[in-house]
Amino acid sequence: MTERQKGYLRQALVLAQENVRTGNGGPFGALIVQDDKVIAAATNRVIVDNDPTAHAEMVAIREACRVLGHFQIEGCDLYSSCEPCPMCLGAIYWARPRSYYFACTRESAASAGFDDAYIYEELHLKPEARRIPGHCVYMEMASAPFVEWAQSLQKIRY
Repeated sequence: MTERQKGYLRQALVLAQENVRTGNGGPFGALIVQDDKVIAAATNRVIVDNDPTAHAEMVAIREACRVLGHFQIEGCDLYSSCEPCPMCLGAIYWARPRSYYFACTRESAASAGFDDAYIYEELHLKPEARRIPGHCVYMEMASAPFVEWAQSLQKIRY
């Protein structure tokens, strides 16, 4: 890892600390960098926005997509103060950055009271066996949207 990359991680950590000090949310910060330029910087905003999806990585991805005018951030790198949770990791894969870096592990987050381990465990279970059970309800028209998508000439793959 280069000194410049370490600098981006330090910036994410500073954002996380400032977020704690201001009381705006959890101790998480994230940056998205393209061509050695920060195009998005964000902190956890779950409490401030009353939005359980407003994790620093999610907020940064949304802002980077807005800046780039595209739904993916290919060619960018994401720097996070902590290992992304399962939701953020999914968003990272959908956003398709070149790579992502993090300063602390999920175990570090768990020791501070942010324990996502049970979510990782839940993902291995069938939906109906999870703590919040999921139920697939088969309907006659269930696959109709996918059939139309497959036939559409206007679709943009992602």
